[in-house]
Amino acid sequence: MNDSKLTGIERQLVVQYLIDGNVPVTITPLDEDITNQDEEVRPVNSQIFPLAIKGENLTVKENGDIILENPGQSVKKFLNQSVKVEFYFNRVGLYFNSKVISKKDLYSISIPEVIYRITDVVEEKSYDFCALFYYECRTGKDLNLLCLPWENVELFNRPAWKSIPLENQKKAKELLEKYVADAKLEKNAGNGIQLIPVCNYLTFNQVQKVESLQDRIKPLSILYVDHERIVIALDRINYTFVAGDEYGLKLSFSLKSGPIMTRDIFVTCLVNKIYSLENDERVCVDFRYTSIQEEDLRFIYEKATKTLFI
Repeated sequence: MNDSKLTGIERQLVVQYLIDGNVPVTITPLDEDITNQDEEVRPVNSQIFPLAIKGENLTVKENGDIILENPGQSVKKFLNQSVKVEFYFNRVGLYFNSKVISKKDLYSISIPEVIYRITDVVEEKSYDFCALFYYECRTGKDLNLLCLPWENVELFNRPAWKSIPLENQKKAKELLEKYVADAKLEKNAGNGIQLIPVCNYLTFNQVQKVESLQDRIKPLSILYVDHERIVIALDRINYTFVAGDEYGLKLSFSLKSGPIMTRDIFVTCLVNKIYSLENDERVCVDFRYTSIQEEDLRFIYEKATKTLFI
């Protein structure tokens, strides 16, 4: 028996919850017709992204049919396809497999007898570099905010414009022009090369996955680091940084050779600039180091520029 299945009573509670409230759902097309709920069905391997449907755009009937109100073209593409429907119930991620059908131009999805709990797939990764915000200087508060490299950047390599997906480059260029103009007035961006990964992150088509637990705190993402600054990306639900605030930060490097396996560098850093888009929870925060040991500055400079510090 699959332990991730809901019991009959649990299913009844969930269906009633869907009927009573405007619950947003995410639907993803599957790569095969569903013949057995116990069989693993994988998402389509294509450029089709999961589609988020707001609660006000659907109605759940007493018979368990989810009626999709005013379906757009993105929904109509899923007609007669098997789909995975994901949503949260009391912050717990759930899903079921069904099919999008149409009767008299009315698009609907039937809730099946089997509903599952979402189980997160834990990916073990090793990182050559990470960072940890451990102290907030203004309040004296101890922190434990882990930062890991964003999977779509190569740290310690000079950011290249071609790293931005082609379909995002027009919007990214508009952002870059604005940020460069602001930096010229504020004189706070150094050579400005860190603005490329900032524009990449803010325009990147990130899929908001439904997870086993809603609003779980995740590691922050590192977009850029050199001997003067570090740029971090996050969702506002994780933490809020304020311009001018200062933090204690530990930078940890894995060493490939030598008797010491890691090198930890402790710095203080100031929130130098915050970048965001309107109506988007994602933000990028540029931190400028306010104190760093000379030998540590030399180490990071040589790693980031691949040249000897003189």
